[in-house]
Amino acid sequence: MQHFLAISDLSSQELNQLVDLAIDLKREWRSGGNDPILESKVLAMVFQKPSLRTRVSFDMAMRHLGGDALYLSPNEIGFGKREAISDVSRVLSGYVDAIMARVFAHDHILELAEYASVPVINGLSDFNHPCQALADVLTIKERFGSFDDLRVAFIGDGNNVAVSLLHSCALLGMDFVIATPEGYQLPRQAVEIAEDLSSDAPISIEELQDPEEAARGAHVIYTDTWVSMGQEEETKRRLEVFPPFQVNQELLGVADNGAIVMHCLPAHRGEEITDDVADGPQSAIFPQAENRMHAQKAVLVELLS
Repeated sequence: MQHFLAISDLSSQELNQLVDLAIDLKREWRSGGNDPILESKVLAMVFQKPSLRTRVSFDMAMRHLGGDALYLSPNEIGFGKREAISDVSRVLSGYVDAIMARVFAHDHILELAEYASVPVINGLSDFNHPCQALADVLTIKERFGSFDDLRVAFIGDGNNVAVSLLHSCALLGMDFVIATPEGYQLPRQAVEIAEDLSSDAPISIEELQDPEEAARGAHVIYTDTWVSMGQEEETKRRLEVFPPFQVNQELLGVADNGAIVMHCLPAHRGEEITDDVADGPQSAIFPQAENRMHAQKAVLVELLS
């Protein structure tokens, strides 16, 4: 890999190798610590959007691997406003060994990578969230042992998290179903990419508006906040439309008996997910959050070692 911008840039083999590497690095860390294979390496972390998991997981991933991380807040750079993205990219390339950016517009991450002479990692954009998806499939493999014969159901907004999860399912051979309200479906482009990715070993991709139908028999029930950063002006309308798509015990009851519940966090408890599900025995939410760190270690090792 030269950069890590999208799950759809990978082959099935490359994605599987990243998952396996993450598993190895997690096992090594829990057995006493990771080897400092990124000693003297520095990661610049550029944020347009604030984050708990992205900032801390990347920072700790670099520390565990012997490197360092430099946090750059939204006000310090003024990405695309105070200074051209192409200039930011070339300046940072002269200082650090890699750049991770969490941005609003996907075009910004693409431009950053175009002008960078060091690896660029997409920490989130409005189109996709590949770092989250890698942690998601790591969590799924840990729970089920493989990706064979699994059905993944996403309930809620067809957002950037859903896009990267769909593309991961396409590459790994998991059936994918999403239930969204009318008008909140996945971008057509994202579905077409998934269909191309799964052409060698076609999976089932279903787009529904009935959350119960989507959840029926699913091995993974996944949800996300109904109002993401940058959508605040849509809050009133979204809170009127999305309540039937809440992940609760009734919905979980139609899933497979061994189903797990996932959420990329932050969660708005009582909206997209209930407390009893988020904190219940089938919840994988907090192991999934920890896995952001281990999944990102795999990306960093692949790009920098």
